[in-house]
Amino acid sequence: MKNPHFVRIQKILGPLVRFLFPISLEGTENLPEDRPVMLCANHSSAWDPILFVAAIWTGYPLRIMAKKQLLRIPILGSILKAIGVFAVDRGNSDIQAGKTAIQSLKQGWNLLIFPEGTRVKDPGHAEVKGGAAMMAIRSGVDMVPMFIDTKKRLFHRVHIIIGRPYTPVYTGRKGTAEEYRANADEIMRRAYALGGIVCR
Repeated sequence: MKNPHFVRIQKILGPLVRFLFPISLEGTENLPEDRPVMLCANHSSAWDPILFVAAIWTGYPLRIMAKKQLLRIPILGSILKAIGVFAVDRGNSDIQAGKTAIQSLKQGWNLLIFPEGTRVKDPGHAEVKGGAAMMAIRSGVDMVPMFIDTKKRLFHRVHIIIGRPYTPVYTGRKGTAEEYRANADEIMRRAYALGGIVCR
């Protein structure tokens, strides 16, 4: 499944982004081809999702959860919506965003999410939200840890490393809030470990 608008943006902006930030993408063999996954990445810059979109192969079936303020920006918001980005209200329990995420995963789309909920200045020290694990559990998909370089400078190589899929551990049919938090903490521990950072 492909989003033609997503493919078009990749072809137009991908070369420019890769020129500004040469990208090294490792671990693509960890992305299953027969089922969707939730990509869980650290977040240090607004460039993070753009860099991944520019790095991954053209037409990769992907949706991205982003803060609602981005989708309210004229023109940019329309472009983001067209390529499959959907909004989340980070300050509240956004039920609709959760439903959209779960539905997208069940439909076969991969989902890029930043479980820390916001850009982090002190890598490995942010409070991780349990929502990411909840959505993965309720949609029945694995979580894939991903590390994106925290230091980005123009014309300097940026490393993106994709880890092995992680199956959330939980009890019962839907799990508990404590289990959501524990799984979210674990996936971010694994994401940061890919970059040699120890979570505290």
